Amino acid sequence: QVQLVESGGGLVQPGGSLRLSCVGSGSIFRINTMGWYRQAPGKQRELVATITSGGRTSYAESVKGRFTISRDNAKNTVYLQMNSLKPEDTAVYYCNRPLGPFSWGQGTQVTVSS
Repeated sequence: QVQLVESGGGLVQPGGSLRLSCVGSGSIFRINTMGWYRQAPGKQRELVATITSGGRTSYAESVKGRFTISRDNAKNTVYLQMNSLKPEDTAVYYCNRPLGPFSWGQGTQVTVSS
């Protein structure tokens, strides 16, 4: 059973940056495509970025050019670098496997506000 622990969220002003981390337990983590999701209050959870085990990435249009997903397989860790943050990026951010999710972690809150 893979456990996921997200961290790195916080309060930031519009235009600011944050770097999120997601650590997964177990060797199976490093062979899977992983993704970052977010869920804003009253909205459905949405997938914003994915990365394959080999490092190929994809992004939702709403974050393309501002967010960068990366991974360190040796550390079982996936990152999300978020730049030029906007108030509409405010949400709880989660990582998980898009094709057959593991158990969801607690997520990390990102709040973009002046």
